Parts: sequence; C-alpha cells; structure tokens
Amino acid sequence: MIGLQQPLSGTVETTLGQAEIGLLFQDDALLPWKTARDNVVLGLTLNGMERGKALVEADTWLDRLGLAGFGDRFPRHLSGGQRKRVALAQVLARRPKLILMDEPFASLDAIVRSRVIRDVVALVEQGGISVLLVTHDLEEALTLSDDVYLLSQGPRARITQHYHVPIPRPRDPVHSRTHPAFAPLHEQLWADLSRAVDHRAEAA
Repeated sequence: MIGLQQPLSGTVETTLGQAEIGLLFQDDALLPWKTARDNVVLGLTLNGMERGKALVEADTWLDRLGLAGFGDRFPRHLSGGQRKRVALAQVLARRPKLILMDEPFASLDAIVRSRVIRDVVALVEQGGISVLLVTHDLEEALTLSDDVYLLSQGPRARITQHYHVPIPRPRDPVHSRTHPAFAPLHEQLWADLSRAVDHRAEAA
C-alpha cells in the first residue's frame, strides 16, 4: 500500500501520500542513541516541521500517552510498554490518516498490551484515523476492528472470510468482550480459522 514491496499481482489504489500513512510494527524502530522525545521529533522534522514546534508536539503526544517526564530517557531505560507508547507517539504526532499495524502488541505482556490497546482505541476514535491491523490474536481483532478479514496462507494470500463487528463505539477494550456479539463472533472466527489450518495440513 505504501510501496515497501512490489505486489506479485493486482493493484492497490490510494489517494494518500506516504506522509499521510503511519507504520507500527511488532518491534519498535526507536533509535537507541536518541531520547524518547528526540525519536518522536525526528519523524516530524524529516517531514519538514521546524524543530521548536516539533519539540512541543513531541511532548504533547508523550504526555497524552502517559509518558510525561520520560522524554529525556533513552529506549534502553524504558519498559517494553513504554517503548511501544513512544513508537505510537512517533506515528500519531505526524497526524496520519491511515495507520498500518503489523502485530504491534505481540511482544507485550497481557496487562501492558491491554493498556496500550486502550490508548490506541481512544486516540484513533478521537482522531478519526483509519487503521489496517495484521494480527493472529482473535480477541485483539474483535476488540479493535469494525471489520475483520480472514486471509489464506502464503505469499498469494487472498481474503477468504469477512466478518462485521457490530460492537458500538466508543469502545472499552475490556468491556467490549462482554458485548453479546463478541462470543459468537469469536467462536465463528475460531472455527473458520481452525478449519483453514486443518485444510492446509491435509493438503501438505
């Protein structure tokens, strides 16, 4: 979608420029020799923002993500959850219209993951940002998404199933799991995913 790789076939049309798309991966891309604040500032100045304004913007987003007072710390002095929040601040400070997330919470423990997901849900809902999330976690998919797509395996993956998630927004990542639609959708997703895995095993 943003040209990092060339597709094997087909096309993806988008009206967004690269500056309007944010990326959040499983492993953060923080520069170890820069402080949390300067890691956020770097992305802003590379996009043309004056450094003084970028410093203010960086502190604003670090504060919003619960990192007030941590701006001068280097990544090695931050916990996994704190580093993930800095990486999220890097993305959100650029005010993208679309964020691509690839297993962004997989390396976090359950409690920290729940807190970071809560932050993501709140900020995305407030900012009107679209998110394309790649995940193997079914609860994560249903908690964060309005629509879930199940893909086939392999480099030529295709969409095999589509599920709409009718849980209203604003959402609380914990309480949304008690919504009447959550359990049936989770059961259906699990059944379809298990069936696909069994089919691949038989084909092999």
